[in-house]
Amino acid sequence: MNRILKLLIFILVCVMFVYSSIGLFGYTVPAAVSISTSLTVIFIGLIIFMENRHPSSTMAWILLLALLPVVGFVFYLIFGQTYRSKRRKYVEKGMQNQEAYQHYKQQILRNEEEIKDYCENQQKMFRLSLKLAKSTISFSGSSTEVLTNGKKTFDALIRELELAQHHIHMEYYIFRNDHIGTQIKDILVQKARAGVEVRFLYDAVGSYQLPSSFLQEMRNAGIEVMSFMPVKFPTFSNKLNYRNHRKIVVIDGNVGFMGGLNVGDEYLSRSKTYGFWRDTHMIIKGQAVRSLQIIFMQDWQYMTGKSFMLPEYFSPAEVESTPGAVQIIPSGPDSEWTTMKSLFFSMITSAKESIWIATPYFIPDEDILSALRIAALSGIEVRILFPAKPDKWLPFLASHSYFSGLIDAGVEIYEYERGFLHSKLMIIDGETASIGTANMDMRSFHLNYEVNALLVRTASVQRMVQDFERDMTFASRIDSKKFANKKVVVRFLESAARLFSPLL
Repeated sequence: MNRILKLLIFILVCVMFVYSSIGLFGYTVPAAVSISTSLTVIFIGLIIFMENRHPSSTMAWILLLALLPVVGFVFYLIFGQTYRSKRRKYVEKGMQNQEAYQHYKQQILRNEEEIKDYCENQQKMFRLSLKLAKSTISFSGSSTEVLTNGKKTFDALIRELELAQHHIHMEYYIFRNDHIGTQIKDILVQKARAGVEVRFLYDAVGSYQLPSSFLQEMRNAGIEVMSFMPVKFPTFSNKLNYRNHRKIVVIDGNVGFMGGLNVGDEYLSRSKTYGFWRDTHMIIKGQAVRSLQIIFMQDWQYMTGKSFMLPEYFSPAEVESTPGAVQIIPSGPDSEWTTMKSLFFSMITSAKESIWIATPYFIPDEDILSALRIAALSGIEVRILFPAKPDKWLPFLASHSYFSGLIDAGVEIYEYERGFLHSKLMIIDGETASIGTANMDMRSFHLNYEVNALLVRTASVQRMVQDFERDMTFASRIDSKKFANKKVVVRFLESAARLFSPLL
């Protein structure tokens, strides 16, 4: 019997208890309802306790149930239930019989020899990422270019889409039917009618505003369209909580795009609400595109049951070899380990001189928080670049609740004031960097499907360093004294938001 059915039966028992209590024991209706509500809270609390979650997550759920029993119960049904083994087994089963994956595993063994040219800390990080991500490291045959902000990103994307000859694979968390979204859709339609294979995967929650007419036009042109984990109400489903936050485009197996930008006019700084939108994307060519291709195919196979891992999708054109290493790293609730959190932790603890982080949301767990504090106390320069204005108030307030302890340890926190900062970067010692879709928060660590690129000693890392330094000219450092003397109401709201941070 599944858990939801058990809960529904328990609720029915509580309702029966209310009526029987009134008749047999003379309880008033409010008293009987109060008893039933308490029993429900205790019952769900025991389930959460027995799931062996992280203590902070367990306490957050129990607190929510205690303060708002009805709301907490509904939230638990939708957001609270664990969901790992089914998808993980499905993906692993689908991948194990693929010749491409077997070749992939052999390449990982070759990587074990190639990483010996790097320093000890970088070797440890590579070995960790190989085991966590099961994706190869490209030491040659790949090139990357950082795309700073929306205009450069969409100009490059449109140019490459128009050159597509064989296939276009596109996967986005948010895809809007505004000016830029319609422009890209029209190109996809044109290419599909010209005989190019086009597959379009969008997240059912992030892109919930896409009208059916928009999607039907794509289907009519021959585009294969699929939503990721659609949620149908009023049926309660924990699928709502596990979203595909990835932004992936693969063209002809030769060119790939990934990073922080979704498809929408706001990402081109056309929103009056956010103004200038600061973001970072990346274009990849050559061997590393294979990893993006496999990630897309895993997601597509999961939703459709169709596999098309054929050589024509995995034969990228050769590109001029560039120095450094590139590894594409997927993460999600289907992973056995918390891949992205483990990677970030490894990067932070490997630092010798500096740790630079740019993130729109900062809701770390205790492990990441301790690593950053210890790094700063050890004399390592730790800088966090964070937006001065929010796009979502609850995560914004929760993020600020973590700043005080970091500032006391010597972490420098800067607020980006030119517009809204949406870049998701980490740069270690000016040599190693992570760029992608994952935020520095628990949702990216535990709930969302994400994809990041790990870059070591590449020209793109140097470009990210330059961009970060330029962003700092539009930022102000948080003054520790002013921060400590904030209004009591603000501090209360921040502390209240932090209590629910494991749920965000």
